[in-house]
Amino acid sequence: MFRHKVRNINYRFADLKTLLAKASPYRTGDVLAGICAETYEERVAAQIALADVPLKTFLNEALIPYETDEVTRLIIDSHDKNAFDPISSLTTGEFRDWLLSDEADTAVLAGIAPGITPEMAAAVSKLMRNQDLIAAAKKCEVVTRFRDTIGLKGHFSTRLQPNHPTDDPKGIAASMIDGLLYGSGDAVIGINPATDSPATVRMLLELIDTVRQQFDIPTQSCVLSHITTTLELINAGAPVDLCFQSIGGTELTNSSFGINLALLDKAYQATLSLNRGTIGQNVMYFETGQGSSLSANAHFGVDQQTCEARAYAVARRYKPLLVNTVVGFIGPEYLYDGKQIIRAALEDHFCGKLLGLPMGVDICYTNHAEADQDDMDNLLTLLGVAGCNFIMGIPGSDDIMLNYQSTSFHDALYVRKVLGLRPAPEFERWLMKQGITSGTNDKALSEFINTNFHE
Repeated sequence: MFRHKVRNINYRFADLKTLLAKASPYRTGDVLAGICAETYEERVAAQIALADVPLKTFLNEALIPYETDEVTRLIIDSHDKNAFDPISSLTTGEFRDWLLSDEADTAVLAGIAPGITPEMAAAVSKLMRNQDLIAAAKKCEVVTRFRDTIGLKGHFSTRLQPNHPTDDPKGIAASMIDGLLYGSGDAVIGINPATDSPATVRMLLELIDTVRQQFDIPTQSCVLSHITTTLELINAGAPVDLCFQSIGGTELTNSSFGINLALLDKAYQATLSLNRGTIGQNVMYFETGQGSSLSANAHFGVDQQTCEARAYAVARRYKPLLVNTVVGFIGPEYLYDGKQIIRAALEDHFCGKLLGLPMGVDICYTNHAEADQDDMDNLLTLLGVAGCNFIMGIPGSDDIMLNYQSTSFHDALYVRKVLGLRPAPEFERWLMKQGITSGTNDKALSEFINTNFHE
């Protein structure tokens, strides 16, 4: 039992799960689940009570039983007690203060990451203002490598996302060319296929790989098919660079995606065995999003942000190249408006980075959400300041296959310019070699297209 008194009202919270839910900033998903604070005062009381909870409590009280959930077992069994030791005496509130102190620098945060559980990260984020989430995440540096280096301080990468509603290779190739000429694609050239047909997925993989090899582009490809399709194609000799899968924070959520840890283990080892990376072997790409566990009726009364953080424990097991929270894609039933989307994105980025993950954010919203591109501009700028590893690059910011709004090639150029950020170093050298970097005139671009991308 946790409690806190405000004025003459004694607020009581039955267990840690309830306390975390009541302490969460307001969002529609928790309202839909019936677990949010009923008043602003109750929320503040829960946050004050949460601040007094020792971090050790999160190791002793499982939100979802160890015996019935393999994600809980993963979190507990993989906890690094030595890494936890420097912060083991802190309460959640003291942890928040420590994270914002000069003592908690980049090297120190990297050292404690294996000792932080997702529940600890989620809990401390609930005590933070947006600027706290930005300031703490900014200090984290998570670097990964495959054919180029992603996540270095001072660098900002993009996934080139050339989706097409019919998987038309000419339409996809046109979007790829467009993105490359705007300096997009250093994180990955990644296509969401309109169909999970192995033949179609293989065609798309071979299309990207042909372009990559023809122009010696230091990046990696991914077609975001289900992991079972990717495994089938690996066994058939297709040119698979990265293995993709959507993941969630409970065993039941992952079951709704048709996966479990054993299947992820198998796919990870199969992708590693291809040995296609040139400077590193981070081969996994995961996507997450607040609300997925609630959507699958698999949240067990845990608030959506804590469920999201638990998904990061799954990702951390596989040393991924990229982890991407598709923050506004699930819709207003879970994140109603621009304010909720911005807050959730900053939480996700902070929690992922604190846990040692290479976090990117799909800065996005669906057309029925109370949000617009100005909200996304605000979030883009905040994430650039916070040290986000990568964002999406989509023609015109409008994904015509998935039917949602994200960020464009121009948006990435904007944030790089105003914040003095650069692409991945290997990719930047390629851009310079091709004459595509900032300052290239229209005539030079035209000559480059005519020379290299003719019919």
